[in-house]
Amino acid sequence: MHTTDPHKSLAAALGRIPSGLFILTLHRDGIETGMLASWVQQCSFAPPLISVGVQRGRPIIALLPKDAVFTLNILEAAQTDMIAHFGKGFALTDDAFKDLDIAKSPPYGPILQEALAYLHARIIERVTTGDHEMLIAEVSTGALLDDGQPMVHIRKNGLHY
Repeated sequence: MHTTDPHKSLAAALGRIPSGLFILTLHRDGIETGMLASWVQQCSFAPPLISVGVQRGRPIIALLPKDAVFTLNILEAAQTDMIAHFGKGFALTDDAFKDLDIAKSPPYGPILQEALAYLHARIIERVTTGDHEMLIAEVSTGALLDDGQPMVHIRKNGLHY
């Protein structure tokens, strides 16, 4: 499938970069919330580091400065209910975990009990890049909660979600 429109061709090619789907949760300053994240990648073995892209302007970004901690819940391939729940977004005052089975893990964010796995991480670097903030976080602990396959996301257009 080749297109003569270079903009459409670029968008299609960028969209084919696969990513996972994750739920980033945090507990900070009396607020407990979560968000759907798709731009997450391991970026170092020693120490174990991950990168997380968060769109600027999202309310949660104010709670993710350098040294903040969070939980990254890794979704299983069939967990579309979690995408629907967290994909709508939440105000910081909303109960993001209403009707969900969670385990509290202070100072980190809640662990979704139906997640495939989780990682606890601390932000060591935050960089503004384009329309997103790039968080580099060191992973301290984590566990596999189920035996399944992680959810993989491929976009048709790499210029928007």
